[in-house]
Amino acid sequence: MSKLKVEKTTLDGVLVVHPLTQHEDFRGDYVETYNEEMYRAAGITEKFVQDDYATSTKHVLRGIHGDAKTVKLISCLYGRIYVVVVNNDPESSQFRKWQGFTLSDVNRLQIRIPAKFGNAYLVMSDVSTFHYKQTTYYDRPGQFTIRWNDPAYKFWWPIDNPIVSRRDAGAE
Repeated sequence: MSKLKVEKTTLDGVLVVHPLTQHEDFRGDYVETYNEEMYRAAGITEKFVQDDYATSTKHVLRGIHGDAKTVKLISCLYGRIYVVVVNNDPESSQFRKWQGFTLSDVNRLQIRIPAKFGNAYLVMSDVSTFHYKQTTYYDRPGQFTIRWNDPAYKFWWPIDNPIVSRRDAGAE
């Protein structure tokens, strides 16, 4: 059994995961997106209890959202997205530090995001499907939202005027 390739990032606890099984031939492609045994062997031991996905169109920005309890494993099943992950733990030496990643149906990367971190993504392809596994059930009242363009964080985005919800624009 091969090892799962996992890379540390500049943010403590945020990991980049390379899928173990990828196969492409004339029929299409096949990717194993999760194997509990392999992930545990690689040190990702969380129990995931809910899976969700969202389909969005070009220049839609969703987030920045998170909470104090949930660990997420995110990926882009279709298309290409730019992801921002930010530490929102005021007790951490990395509070307000963030990092950007590009996920796509070509690179098949996943990002493990710890609790107390927020994440957002911007769709860079015509359409994308964003997938996430989480360790808790969805709890909207327990979530925090950081405005995508909050000047205190100095986030970098590939475009200046994304399409955002009222919540993400800071109106709710």
